Amino acid sequence: MIKFFQRYFALSESGAKDLRTAIFSHTLLNLSIMLPVMLAFIFLEEYLNILEKNISTDDNSLWFYLIFSIFSFIIMYAIAYIDYAKLYTKIYTESSKRRIKLAETLRELPMSFFSKKDTADLSAVIMEDTEQIEGLFSHAVPQIFAAIISMTLISFAMFLYDWRMSLAMFWVVPISFLVFYLSKKRMENGHYEVYNQKRIVTETIQEGIEMIQEIKGYNQESTYMQSLDKELDNFENKLIKGELMGGALLNSSYVVLKLGLPSIIFVGAFLFIENKITLFSYLVFLIIIGRIYDPFIETMNNFAALLYLKVRINRIKEMDSMSRQTGLKEFSPDNFDIKFKNVDFSYQENQKTLKNINFTAKQGEITALIGTSGSGKSTIAKLATRFWDIDKGQILLGNQDIKEISPEILLKYFSIVFQDVVLFNTSIMENIRLGRKNATDDEVKEAARLAQCTEFINKLPKGYETVIGENGEKLSGGERQRISIARALLKDAPIILLDEATANLDARNERKIQQAISELIKNKTVLIIAHRMRTIINADRIISLEAGRIVENDTPQVLRTQNGIFASMINKQQTFNKISIN
Repeated sequence: MIKFFQRYFALSESGAKDLRTAIFSHTLLNLSIMLPVMLAFIFLEEYLNILEKNISTDDNSLWFYLIFSIFSFIIMYAIAYIDYAKLYTKIYTESSKRRIKLAETLRELPMSFFSKKDTADLSAVIMEDTEQIEGLFSHAVPQIFAAIISMTLISFAMFLYDWRMSLAMFWVVPISFLVFYLSKKRMENGHYEVYNQKRIVTETIQEGIEMIQEIKGYNQESTYMQSLDKELDNFENKLIKGELMGGALLNSSYVVLKLGLPSIIFVGAFLFIENKITLFSYLVFLIIIGRIYDPFIETMNNFAALLYLKVRINRIKEMDSMSRQTGLKEFSPDNFDIKFKNVDFSYQENQKTLKNINFTAKQGEITALIGTSGSGKSTIAKLATRFWDIDKGQILLGNQDIKEISPEILLKYFSIVFQDVVLFNTSIMENIRLGRKNATDDEVKEAARLAQCTEFINKLPKGYETVIGENGEKLSGGERQRISIARALLKDAPIILLDEATANLDARNERKIQQAISELIKNKTVLIIAHRMRTIINADRIISLEAGRIVENDTPQVLRTQNGIFASMINKQQTFNKISIN
């Protein structure tokens, strides 16, 4: 049972055990609720006998009913208290574990996963889906199993009491469940349609928020709103269709259950006339039939919710089933040379981005990657940090294949500045300290000084404590770039990776930062990607790429004498600079 719960509901082992305990406690609660009914039947049988035989009542019987009522209340309260603790408290604990597990899963997934998933979609899985699962697990799943077990026991007892009346009462149950089962696939498909359409709406809204500047800049507000209205209409239509279809199918099952009432009336009347049952037995079944189907109806309602739950659980299972990037948790390389050996890589099948890449970025040297947009420069940088895993070949760090190293451990050796800067909605101090969490304020400020940040930081209202907004929206592009560079300088890792690190800087600040970087890259492995030739003119090695292949690999001095990509780019930029000056 534990393994089944883990597999079917994507629970941890402790969560599966808690669910089993919750089912048991809720079953006891359902059975304890029968205590007042039993008391009512005992009272009814006794007083029917009194009326029938015209005998006096026993004065002690009132004390018996009082004591039995108090005893029943105490038992019901105790079981309800235990059930609440086992059901809700444990479910909420498992829900928090599920969120943490999802976050841990995301941390270990390759970047290829995130490139295929929308941010809004992922956040919906972690927050909304988990919340929905939490609600259904606390209000539906244990109740389903508990209702099935308790009603099976009650039904068995009633068949022992009178199988004929019980058969007249329960023959509708399997037929009702059969109707529900036959409609199960249609309801499940309806849930998937609604869920997927809801994701589309969420993604459209997220896209509108992220692209608000472009939408306004190109006067596309009406076009965007029309697109959003269309998706919202589709969502509304699918939701209405799903609700109507699910309601109709469930009501069909309820109608079948209601046929049990006339069945028990006619069968009971016939048996009573034939003196095959007593008046008491007839009354017992007439009383019970008014409520006996409620647990079955509740079970079918919860089963319908379980189908809705399955859609969300499958999303979590999809993430859990993704291959994770794992490897050594301890790694101390002999050196920090990065070597690419016969590397092939593709973002999509049958479309190679890199082909047979071979080069070594040596420790203590600056290796520059150049080429036109789309030639594979940034891809090489991301492969070196294992943001993606290669299709073929090897990438070695200190003669160790990085596929055998945990990405978390590997990235400890990298200070990275990518072209697309990402900052957090917190203070400048904390954004820079992300490079090294235990850095002192003075160390943060020194890194900021080297990255030429001090001047603009001092002009901000709260200086280093200024909160810069989502992704640094309160800063200019160049200021954001310098904060990112300061973060990388603070980390002071043995490998420095700069992807267009000075792209948003003016010539004056670029020269200053180049001077600061030159002081920190001594005896380190430096990999630079740049379009501006002046930023890499002092590199030790230039690697030119074209259509995913290396076409040049030599020193700048040698390549300038050849009529290749590097020499061509140098000449073009010198010509452009002369034109700009004139």
